Amino acid sequence: MSSEPLAQVYILDSFALMAYLEGEVAGVQVTGILRQAAAGEAHIYFSLINYGECLYIIEREQGLTKAQEMIAVVDQLPIEIASVDRLRIFAAAHIKAHYSLSYADAFVVGLAQEFNATVLTGDPEFRLVENIISVRWLPQS
Repeated sequence: MSSEPLAQVYILDSFALMAYLEGEVAGVQVTGILRQAAAGEAHIYFSLINYGECLYIIEREQGLTKAQEMIAVVDQLPIEIASVDRLRIFAAAHIKAHYSLSYADAFVVGLAQEFNATVLTGDPEFRLVENIISVRWLPQS
């Protein structure tokens, strides 16, 4: 049996990834977690639904070229993109039915439950679900 401690597992939401990409104050903490993941000391998941959310925000605000550049950056990060399948959709739908948060955020909560992980966010919507998942709060800019 290994005596190595288990790596911490995190789920990024769109707030956290955007803070990192845009160099915001909260992005500093995200950078630290990314360094831990690169060293094998943490594991990070990011839902494909939230990936799409970040893409449309960047394309809407900064154009298609910037959104494509974002893909190139994100795909190099030590993040596992969590695909969306039937079970994850059903889990998110169940969460959305019981909590007043966005559908994309319901996928974050579902992943946190699935992997017994901590969500990295500064989005106040997650205060509604602190009783069912662990949240590590990032500063709001």
